[in-house]
Amino acid sequence: MVAIGAVAAVVVLFFVFRSGGDEDTTPPATTAAATATTETVAETETTAPVETEPPPPPPPPAGPVRARITFRGGEVVGGRQLLKVKQGKQMVLVVDADVADEVHLHGYDLMVDVAPGKPARLRFEASIAGRFEIELEDRAFLVGQLEVRP
Repeated sequence: MVAIGAVAAVVVLFFVFRSGGDEDTTPPATTAAATATTETVAETETTAPVETEPPPPPPPPAGPVRARITFRGGEVVGGRQLLKVKQGKQMVLVVDADVADEVHLHGYDLMVDVAPGKPARLRFEASIAGRFEIELEDRAFLVGQLEVRP
């Protein structure tokens, strides 16, 4: 029983002396300085103004899709053409010929006279999807096709 009492006394004394009693519990100065520095850096990072570049200007509006077909000596220079355009785009088709005739864009029912030195100019919106013939009407000669894709 004396052994149990001695063990209890040692445990009690351990806790009494371990608590430090009246000692100052203020952290050392180096820890406080480190904390202050860390806080200052954090404040600087959060309050600094953020510089951003202005957004790039929008691209200029796209102009009309342009195509040219030349008819010389009874044939299309470079062969018959297949012109492709996205539906909704504006288009300018110029047909130059060494003969007097009428250029007809089927499906759109656009017709414009053409003559030597006076090209036919068709300006329109490619609003109808599909494939359409471009013809010298009086000669019934196919000079190209227009493909309008949705």
